[in-house]
Amino acid sequence: MPKYFNFKVCGYYLYFTSHCIVECMHVHANDRKLTEQGSAKFFVREDGSSVLQSTGILNDREIRQIQSFIAENYREMYLKWSQFSDEGFYRA
Repeated sequence: MPKYFNFKVCGYYLYFTSHCIVECMHVHANDRKLTEQGSAKFFVREDGSSVLQSTGILNDREIRQIQSFIAENYREMYLKWSQFSDEGFYRA
């Protein structure tokens, strides 16, 4: 499972799975197994904002902090994403 960074944000790894690269860019957050099950999932827009699809085990404060981190680092994260997927940002 590719991680966006080797460190945790709010105690969670930010990653994506090899199964989900057919979707638009998104970020899973989990502190345990790096799978889709039980993880929070954020779809990322071109401007760095994100849409929460699933909360996983995160609380509201952690969700806000991770969304803020994504907004500040989405360009760098997109470079990692684009190494594995041809899909772009979330559009809705």
